Amino acid sequence: MLAPSLSKLALFGFKEFEVFDLPYVFNDREAVARVTQGAVGKSLLRKLETKGMVGLGYWDGGFKIMSSNKPLKVPADFVGQRMRIHASRVLDMQMDALGATPQAMEPGEVYAALNNKIVDGAETSPVNFNARKWYDVQSNVTLSNHGYLGYAVIVNKKFWDGLPADVRKSIENAMAEATTYANALTAQENDAALEWLKKSKKVAVHTLTDKELTAWRDALQPVGKELENRIGKAAVVATTREADGHWPTRR
Repeated sequence: MLAPSLSKLALFGFKEFEVFDLPYVFNDREAVARVTQGAVGKSLLRKLETKGMVGLGYWDGGFKIMSSNKPLKVPADFVGQRMRIHASRVLDMQMDALGATPQAMEPGEVYAALNNKIVDGAETSPVNFNARKWYDVQSNVTLSNHGYLGYAVIVNKKFWDGLPADVRKSIENAMAEATTYANALTAQENDAALEWLKKSKKVAVHTLTDKELTAWRDALQPVGKELENRIGKAAVVATTREADGHWPTRR
């Protein structure tokens, strides 16, 4: 079993999973749950079987913040910045739209890259930011909540199909309980991480004003159009409708 980030599943050819990287597609945790537990999320997991995987569920990582050694309040602040991302075409487009240069690298490489000025900033969840001590090599954080970080729990299909039916059922039940617990814990830990960052004074923490948020959304809007061309308008529309609470017809 593995729990790779949803961005990595797109590297296997499942471009539909790129909808989870779409900027501002989710307004809150409830919107994420509507998609991951609804028709769109279940349909995406079924697609994994074509590559020998079975998707057992989604685990939340939280909403992402932006960090750098300069304040990132409006899109113009990103111009000239080298920003670390997960390997993802959508995240490439996101940084391009903001005027930054995207640089994909594994999480374990980021601290050294920030320390050595190979990259200027990064995006991640608050709990990851703290756990990796990026506050030692970054001076500014923006609570942008611009993107969602999630994981899919997957298992080898041949192994899974070889298990007795009652064992599979037990694992599925345990997985459902673990998912509820894990997602609630993630929310608590991210909230606590943000509170700690604000109180510690290790970085300057900026919350976007309504005007700044509008500027971010406007700058990132073209990413959605490009994604429609890449994976199909139907996939993007179904995801955004479900996230908004307008559930697609189930079959």
